[in-house]
Amino acid sequence: MMGDRSPTSADALIGNRLRQRRLELHVSQIQLAAQLGISFQQVQKYEKGTNRVNAGRLNQIAAFLRSL
Repeated sequence: MMGDRSPTSADALIGNRLRQRRLELHVSQIQLAAQLGISFQQVQKYEKGTNRVNAGRLNQIAAFLRSL
């Protein structure tokens, strides 16, 4: 369906990969959230695949994790 923005299995896969990388770098959800200017609950939702990570936010996350 066009315009449907509900999370998909791809979102869950992205969230899982985000969590794995964050843990590899020893970054807490609180630290990541503070860097992005969002709540740690939002980070939790991204990682669980409950909320979709938009392209701009994904770019912010990638840039931060690359900088470590």
